[in-house]
Amino acid sequence: MGNSALKSHFEHGQKTGVLNLSKQKLDEFPSGMKSLSNNLRSLDMSDNKFTVIPTEIHTYQKLKVLILNRNRLTNLPDELGSLAKLESFSATDNKLTTLPTSFANLTALKKVHLSGNLIKEFPVMLCGLSHLDFIDLSKNKLTTVPKGVAKLQCIELNLNQNQISSIHLDLASCPRLKTLRIEENCLPLEGFPSEIFYLSNVSLICAEGNLFEMKSFMDLDGYEKYMERYTAVKNKLL
Repeated sequence: MGNSALKSHFEHGQKTGVLNLSKQKLDEFPSGMKSLSNNLRSLDMSDNKFTVIPTEIHTYQKLKVLILNRNRLTNLPDELGSLAKLESFSATDNKLTTLPTSFANLTALKKVHLSGNLIKEFPVMLCGLSHLDFIDLSKNKLTTVPKGVAKLQCIELNLNQNQISSIHLDLASCPRLKTLRIEENCLPLEGFPSEIFYLSNVSLICAEGNLFEMKSFMDLDGYEKYMERYTAVKNKLL
């Protein structure tokens, strides 16, 4: 991207706090970004060639939205955890295998989009973030939803198209979870805890494409209790 185009983007960023540098063949932050550290609220760096995000990302303390989709990222810097005002983080279609433990400090976080990566272990560092409404971990390499997820605060959890073969019953204790998507995994019938049916607040479960027939799934103990919640929510929407 030419200097004149960069200058135009940075001037817009200075005025609005919004900077979109997507599809610009970038592999590092342009030097001019330093001038925006005091007022940048939204940064879109998607569809570039980044292999790393520089540690200077921590200087953008007013950042609320960070979009890093479709780059070449294999990891993320711990410094991301210092973005105290970050509300939405998206890094879909990269090569990430994990998240920094510092994500546990992102107390303002509401949405996390991580579809299309190589994440093998459930990011438990997201548990306990009280404002986190939505997590998309679809199209990764997850094999289990582990013990210790009871403090997960999200309303919707998308785990479609992973390799999940077991879900710990702790998931039934998530206080705000309403929508659970687990389609196209490796889940056997015995890998799904029936506690989610009769102890949780989940009112929508999408489970097609696993190692069981849906009829058998619907015959599990507690399914009728789940259907009561599902019907009640559906009726409210009518």
